[in-house]
Amino acid sequence: MQKKILLADDDPDVVEVVSMLLEDEGYEVVTAKDGAEALEKIKLENPDLIILDLLMPHVDGFAVFDMLRDPRYERWSRIPVVILTSVREEVSNRRYELETGRKMDYAAYLEKPADPDQLLETVSRLVSRE
Repeated sequence: MQKKILLADDDPDVVEVVSMLLEDEGYEVVTAKDGAEALEKIKLENPDLIILDLLMPHVDGFAVFDMLRDPRYERWSRIPVVILTSVREEVSNRRYELETGRKMDYAAYLEKPADPDQLLETVSRLVSRE
């Protein structure tokens, strides 16, 4: 069965390149241009994996990540999240911890521009766990 990946990023170039990479590997890709749309698509599409940018308009990736820990999203809380962002990992972790009092427990963290082979290896490893 084809694995479904939600790609949430507001940069159309990133969406195009990452979608093409993933689709070429046989994944179904669903996209969202901001965090609000990502939260809707999580409910509608029930993806196997989420690739999440942290800096997006309206609702950012930090808020999406936090909502996935909310009881209203409990059904989707086990979906692995790959952070794909231009923000350095230690900066993101510190900001999230200061804002929420919790540590970010993502499945993987990749800084842009991510190496395509590393991205594909990470995605393959995480979706094959299920």
